[in-house]
Amino acid sequence: MDGCSAASTLLTDSLELELGSEWCKPPCFSCAIDHRAGGGGKRFSGESYLCSGALKRLILNLDPLPTNFEEDTVEIFGIQWVTETALVNSSRDLFHLFRQQLYNLEILLQSSCDFGTVSTLHGKADNIRQQCVMFLHYVKVFIFRYLKVQDAESHFLVHPYETLEAQLPSVLVDELHGLLLYIGHLSELPSVNIGAFVNQNQIKLFPPSWHLLHLHLDTHWLVLEILHMLGEKLKQVVYGHELMNLAGDSLTNVSLFEGHCENLLCDLIRLSLNRYDKVRPSESLMSDHCACPCFRELWVLLTHLLDHRSKSSLSDSFWNWLNKLLKTFFEKSSDQRRPSVPVIQSRDSIGFSWWIITHVASFYQFDRHGEPDVTRQMESNWNFVEELLKKSINVQDGILEEQLRMYLHCCLTLCDYWEPNIVIVTILWEYYSKNLNSSFSISWLPLKGLTNIIKSPLSMLEMVKTCCCDKQDHDLYKSSSSYTIFLCILAKVVKKAMKNNGCHPWKQVKGRIYSKFHQKRMEELTEVGLQNFFNLFLLLAAVAEVEDVASHVLDLLNFLKPAFATSQRALIWRGQMAFLLMYTQKNLDIGVLAEKVSCAFQEKAKEFLVSKNDDVVQRQNLWTLLSIYIDGIQEVFETSYCLYASHEKLLNDGFSMLLRACRESELMMVLRFLQAVLARIRSMHQQLCQELQRDNVDLIVQSSLSAKERHLATVASALWRHFFSFLKSQRMLQTVPFSQLADAAADFTLLAVDMPSTAPSDLQPQPVISIIQLFGWDDIIWPQVVARYLSHFLQNSTLCEALSHSGCMSFQALTIRSWIRCILQMYMKNLSGSDDLFIDKNLEQAVEKEYVEQLAELTRLLLKLPEVKYIFSKAQVEYLPIPEDPKKVLVRFLEAVGLAYGSLQTLSDKSTLTAKSLEYLGEVLKYIKPYLGKKMSSAGLQLTYGMMGILVKSWAQIFATSKAQKLLFRIIDCLLLPHTVLQQEKELPAPMLSAIQKSLPLYLQGICIVYCQSQNSNAYLNQLLGNIIEQYIGRFLPASPCASELGQHPVLLALRNSATVPPISSLKKCIIQVIRKSYFEWKGSLPPPRLASILAFILQLFKETNIDVCEVEILLPGILKCLVLVSEPQVKRLATENLQYMVKACQVGSEAEPSAQLTSVFRQFIQDYGMKYDCQVYSILETVITVDQYVVICLISTLTQSLKDSERKWGLGRNTAQREAYSKLLSHLGQVGQDEMRRLENDSP
Repeated sequence: MDGCSAASTLLTDSLELELGSEWCKPPCFSCAIDHRAGGGGKRFSGESYLCSGALKRLILNLDPLPTNFEEDTVEIFGIQWVTETALVNSSRDLFHLFRQQLYNLEILLQSSCDFGTVSTLHGKADNIRQQCVMFLHYVKVFIFRYLKVQDAESHFLVHPYETLEAQLPSVLVDELHGLLLYIGHLSELPSVNIGAFVNQNQIKLFPPSWHLLHLHLDTHWLVLEILHMLGEKLKQVVYGHELMNLAGDSLTNVSLFEGHCENLLCDLIRLSLNRYDKVRPSESLMSDHCACPCFRELWVLLTHLLDHRSKSSLSDSFWNWLNKLLKTFFEKSSDQRRPSVPVIQSRDSIGFSWWIITHVASFYQFDRHGEPDVTRQMESNWNFVEELLKKSINVQDGILEEQLRMYLHCCLTLCDYWEPNIVIVTILWEYYSKNLNSSFSISWLPLKGLTNIIKSPLSMLEMVKTCCCDKQDHDLYKSSSSYTIFLCILAKVVKKAMKNNGCHPWKQVKGRIYSKFHQKRMEELTEVGLQNFFNLFLLLAAVAEVEDVASHVLDLLNFLKPAFATSQRALIWRGQMAFLLMYTQKNLDIGVLAEKVSCAFQEKAKEFLVSKNDDVVQRQNLWTLLSIYIDGIQEVFETSYCLYASHEKLLNDGFSMLLRACRESELMMVLRFLQAVLARIRSMHQQLCQELQRDNVDLIVQSSLSAKERHLATVASALWRHFFSFLKSQRMLQTVPFSQLADAAADFTLLAVDMPSTAPSDLQPQPVISIIQLFGWDDIIWPQVVARYLSHFLQNSTLCEALSHSGCMSFQALTIRSWIRCILQMYMKNLSGSDDLFIDKNLEQAVEKEYVEQLAELTRLLLKLPEVKYIFSKAQVEYLPIPEDPKKVLVRFLEAVGLAYGSLQTLSDKSTLTAKSLEYLGEVLKYIKPYLGKKMSSAGLQLTYGMMGILVKSWAQIFATSKAQKLLFRIIDCLLLPHTVLQQEKELPAPMLSAIQKSLPLYLQGICIVYCQSQNSNAYLNQLLGNIIEQYIGRFLPASPCASELGQHPVLLALRNSATVPPISSLKKCIIQVIRKSYFEWKGSLPPPRLASILAFILQLFKETNIDVCEVEILLPGILKCLVLVSEPQVKRLATENLQYMVKACQVGSEAEPSAQLTSVFRQFIQDYGMKYDCQVYSILETVITVDQYVVICLISTLTQSLKDSERKWGLGRNTAQREAYSKLLSHLGQVGQDEMRRLENDSP
């Protein structure tokens, strides 16, 4: 047993042979893999020839079934046979029984198979199949164990059994040939549904057709095994006794094996071809070319067996067998040798060849156990593929992109499986070098995620990275053009070749590619061609020598004419920026590239600056190039591991020119770039600081870090130089969007914190404070900028700490002042609109939502300042206001300052808080002045007057001090007594009048408190109060006296809402003085306007407040004057009501006797009007009698004397009419009146 001894030496190298395991069931084809029941990731069934180890034992020439057929007898086809002699004695009978069983199985196909019959049919069919498979395995075991090699030259008499045994190999060849003829071809079997029925026990039941198909597969494979074992056993050619092949040659085991292999491969090709005709090109590699896993297993078995035989004999390898059959697709002459089984012609012979080779190549990954083995060297078939590729790109035959994509996708997959092949790249490059200007697109299939022209340098690099990936997208057909797939092939081949053989393959490829580009070819490139050009060289740079490739690209670009179209010029810029990005990502020095692209940028920026604004096309073309540069170097800075001096070249004077020429949308892009670069520099600086602070940093590392820090400082200085000066110039303009101006300024502030030495000299020695003064504390900056800037500033704890330690003790007060200004000027941006924009609208709608949110954020941060917390704590405010409404927070803050001042005890503390409070306000009147101009904002005026009113009232005690009183006077002059108010002939604008009406009570109350709190008498303040009341008491009087309208008069509201007595009395006294002066001291016959309304106001005033006799003494003469001189019924009625109310009020306080002041007023009234208006006087006094007759009784002597003086004056004796009127008055006075009447009658005239 030489074979066995040889096999034993191979056991040490075999794959985990387990001779001790018992195989109860011989291996067979089965696709009944249950992945749910522990099948896991197995590709083949446990019963298969691979997983069971049958293939391994065949190749190693070991016992096929070492634990089976060991008994003396064996049951085959239900008959007991002697194990060691059955095949010699009854070989023809056994093969006859095999064909009989096969026939019985075919008969079962005629039975109807459904859920009711499948169980029975499955059992019968499975039994037949197992018997047949068992027999063929017995033949294998018999050959291995019992077949003896006969000496052909022996002339000794032999036993008849030995004669039969000597004939057995020839008999087996004949029987196997006959069996193959009987079962026919796999491709001729009817189509079988490989699905199974599943019973209630989850057991799969298959129809007879399934069993027939798999028995055919078993038979075809086991015949090959038997023939192979026969040749290995006998080591010689075995001739058949009875049969010859079609050429007339004698049939041998070798010819039968080869013929059967050819037939079997043809069958498998034909079955695959049937499936290929139903597959779309886009799904070719995603669709399995095998009907079931058993066909895949058969392919794998054939690859292993044929390759094994080719190593030990002159027989062809598997690929040679397959190539020989596939070449028949391309043979046109009929005299060529054709396979014994005709293969139908494919609609796409080239495509099918690619498809079948790619799928079959993947089977080489499976080892002899059927397990994927990534370390296994896969046999390549490049010779055939090279010829196939040449046919595929034959332009004369008219190649279509949809076909080429599929071909190249297959080629790419083969490059994954096999060793690198430079010839493949060369063949493809010959085609694509001639077609670079082609878009390689399919009209009915747009590329997913890609366009012919890639829009950004980063996306160009991403495309290259995708091409260089080891694993490509399965949907490559739809997502990439054939050119992109070629680039994937190029990358894969070059990387693999350089890994195996160093730089030599790269030099080969480089020479082939570089040689195709010269000046004429570069000038012929269209925009699409340029894109393909850059994609190619970017990929070469990614997989090989980036500096060499980039240098060559720059040389080639010099061939291009400057008059290129803008789109092509833009593409060139994008390509150059992509190379710059690649340098950055590989951490290479960008100096040469940076110099070239930055100079081009500076030149275009200058053209952009001098270009005319009306030349839209030119500006758009220039901006396209400039935006490419900006986007590109932003990516450079963001992806750089560290910055070098060469990075400064990218930030040249071009930006200074560009910023001055940009419009708003363009500026937004440039400033976004600036912010990104600033953030990157600060991030790098922080990392360097952390590394420098580490312990045990050696001198070399420290020197390297210091050099990096110097490079960072150089780049930062360039940013200060080219950008900050521009931002500084835009503080008061609206060219730059507010949010971006604030953000950029905040970033520069943080940069000044981290790297103060890089700031320009005009910001030194404290650049942080200087920048904050420019953008946060300066009163001339737009509030939208300040609010956003301060929000950045306050939320940065590092910056706040830096200010605290910088000696700037007032930074909190300055920040609060800016916050107050931001709120007061929140409607400032809308001043350009008409008043209609602010009438009948919600005030919040007049402010941009973004600014309101920004103010809320600033307010939230400001409430965390220690100084603000101190104010609220001193005011004993337990809960801070909600920052979502900044105006309410400001109100609470102003009130809290006033309360905090009131809680202080010492004079020094009060003086300190007064100074601090004035610092909070700053030039507050300048903040609100724009609202008071010609273009008035209703919302702004409401806010201004309301806040200033709250300020005057809440800070009354502060304004009572000499330090703050000047500000109070200025507020009064600016808001309540401006020049327009003093011009009586001019009406105040309605928005202003409305704002004053709502806030006037606050001013009046505050001024009165200031007046009362003043340490010395303040005649000027009292005068101002009187002027205010004088100006507005009449302006807010209704046209007709109406109690409901008068109740909302701001002067009355000031009295009604006042909380303390002294301010009420002083305010009321001032009001009464103003009324007497303005309405009751008129000259001439015409009374003042709205006299009825002022009388109604006085009546309402006395109803709501306690009347003092002194106040009656002031107002009653005017009331009486109205009754005498004004005949208007409404005036007389209201004057009478006032008279009655005053007399009653005086009666309450004087017990029985009328007050002397009241009597004095009436006495003077009689003296003034008694002679001329005696009847009116008597009528008025009759009214007084109805309220308090004692008042009139006290006036009898005065009345009588007035009567006599009147008669004496006129010199006509007794005035009968007057005496009758006077007697009528006296008649209402009872006895006292009667007595006076008698005295009058008795007196002589």
